[in-house]
Amino acid sequence: MRQIQQYIPVTKAKSMLLDLVRKIKVSDDAIAITKNGVPEAVLISMKKFQGLLETLDILSDEKAMASIRTSIRQANKGMWIDFDKVFEE
Repeated sequence: MRQIQQYIPVTKAKSMLLDLVRKIKVSDDAIAITKNGVPEAVLISMKKFQGLLETLDILSDEKAMASIRTSIRQANKGMWIDFDKVFEE
């Protein structure tokens, strides 16, 4: 997971908001907004936010997670299926 790239005081963020939004859209970085030197909020792109929501949906789906765990165990045991066999009729 990528770390927060930049920490900006809230007063500075207020005056730079448009520039910050443009920056995260292009770089996909996360920017922490601080108050009295303490991180209080994070500014991220909509793409990254949607990805986080999708990840949370998957993690909260017990059936999907059980399937993923089973697949990981099988992969760790070397139980692979050839690509061509996956899509055979």
